[in-house]
Amino acid sequence: MSAQAANAPAALATESATASTATKALLVGAAGLGLTAVGALLGPDKHGVVMSYLVGITYWTAIAIGMLLLILIHHIVDASWSAVIRRQWEHATQAFTWLFVLFLPLLILAWVKPGFIWPWMNEATPLHGGHGTVGTDVLYQKKSGFLNLGMFTGMTLGFFAIWIGLSHLLKKASVAQDSDGDTKWTFTNRKLAAIGLPLTALSLTFAAIYWVKSLEYHWFSTMYGVWFFANCVRGALSISVLIMLWLWTRGDYKGILNTNHLHSIGQLVFAFTVFWAYVTFSQYFLIWNANVPEETFWYNLREVNHDGHTNQWWYVGLVILFGHFFVPFLYLLSYRHKVIHSKVKPIVLWILAIILVDVCYNILPALKDGHGDSLPFFSLNLLWVATSVAGIGGVCAWAYLRSFPTTKLIPIRDPRIVESLTHHE
Repeated sequence: MSAQAANAPAALATESATASTATKALLVGAAGLGLTAVGALLGPDKHGVVMSYLVGITYWTAIAIGMLLLILIHHIVDASWSAVIRRQWEHATQAFTWLFVLFLPLLILAWVKPGFIWPWMNEATPLHGGHGTVGTDVLYQKKSGFLNLGMFTGMTLGFFAIWIGLSHLLKKASVAQDSDGDTKWTFTNRKLAAIGLPLTALSLTFAAIYWVKSLEYHWFSTMYGVWFFANCVRGALSISVLIMLWLWTRGDYKGILNTNHLHSIGQLVFAFTVFWAYVTFSQYFLIWNANVPEETFWYNLREVNHDGHTNQWWYVGLVILFGHFFVPFLYLLSYRHKVIHSKVKPIVLWILAIILVDVCYNILPALKDGHGDSLPFFSLNLLWVATSVAGIGGVCAWAYLRSFPTTKLIPIRDPRIVESLTHHE
């Protein structure tokens, strides 16, 4: 019996397991999205449900952008160690098409009911505190050339066009190299990376400003795009570790993945933990030190209510401070915590959870009561955040698993694949 024939049953079993997992992911996605839709249509607080859905779509889009950035960085620096995981990043970016489809309800709602999500889309929207409307607001008038429904729509379509287009071209060239082994595909992707990196950097920055920061458009911050970038890459690296461990457990990566691959990606997780802390502290410190009302109000909403009492978001901020930085920073100082499977898995799950809390911290306080205070963190909205994240995450996992069996596990004819397989510090 030939080796190929002997391996056929195992290959069929693996393919069947992947298809089964993909079906389960799609069912989870459908259930989560279905429950969210029921809440949006029949729930008592439709605004809260929609804002929770924005949390979910922002969270998963950020992770997909991070995957795209990792591919682009891999090509632009001609990295070797990451060649064995690059194909999984290429599969993960196939979720962009479905993320665009899932973003369309928000885009349609913005046209059907302007101001429901982003208040500046309707100039008749009253300002908090009863001081006129958006249309009479001097700050809005100064920003109206940027903050208008037409620009928002065009820019959002442009964002997804960039992300989907780059993901498709990068994967196409990578897979083509599997067939003919021509090094021209390596140079093609390097050129794409040179163009794609600035495009992706600009698009993720403007996406963060339009989708999240403009919920409270009075606020000024020059660090916001960098904050979003840090979360994009941290989320993508954490998901990458989970994928690596999953493929190792299934047997796919045995003989391919070694301790040094985990150590290298663990070092990046550690590095971006420090980077996130630097960016976030710089933003807070500069705003606190300048003490300009147009900037400080954003943090005030997340610390105290109108009567001076501390609100729940103050404690959420402390959770982010310690959970986003101190816990992973101290934990990942250890070499063992980067390379032992049972020890690295909990910390990347923790990071993914804290990134979600961070996204909630940036979006949900835009929901306010009659006094202009942010609604509490612990509310029914957390249920809709959970259904949205599970629903959109299920679709993203399905998109990854749907793409997974269509190519080789690793880019077998990449010029640096041998160097990657024998990677060492």
